[in-house]
Amino acid sequence: MHMEKCYFCSGPIYPGHGMMFVQNDCKVFRFCKSKCHKNFKKKRNPRKVRWTKAFRKAAGKELTVDNSFEFEKRRNEPVKYQQELWNKTIDAMKRVEEIKQKPQAKFIMNRLKKNKELQKVQDIKEVKQNILSEPLLQAKESSWKKKWYDSYKRMWTWRMQHLCNN
Repeated sequence: MHMEKCYFCSGPIYPGHGMMFVQNDCKVFRFCKSKCHKNFKKKRNPRKVRWTKAFRKAAGKELTVDNSFEFEKRRNEPVKYQQELWNKTIDAMKRVEEIKQKPQAKFIMNRLKKNKELQKVQDIKEVKQNILSEPLLQAKESSWKKKWYDSYKRMWTWRMQHLCNN
């Protein structure tokens, strides 16, 4: 089974799927779906369209340099079918996929770490700006403030229940 890559989004194209566009100079473009073909005809740059692999790599959201990408190179020499070779190839493909997972997971965790730090800073800033717990605790002390606090609490719980139910 020979799988191709989409020219626009770099997604896999399985045999019998997708479409092919051939220019006058015999350059072949393969597309996985009409969405990719339409964007290509509109002369959109895949690096600027957010859902493509090219954008993800250019924006640093996916690995760009890894030794395991060498296995995906296209080889133009046909190989005679041998069952042993076929089985070894399938085992090697599984092993390569396992090896690929480790650096990808590490890369993703490093990206998430930065976001967690930024989120923590934003949360601290928001708490400093909007401190609501102290006035409410002070409101419990006096009687009229206590009534106001109880009505506020009832209204808030009703709103939360109403929002959750709808």
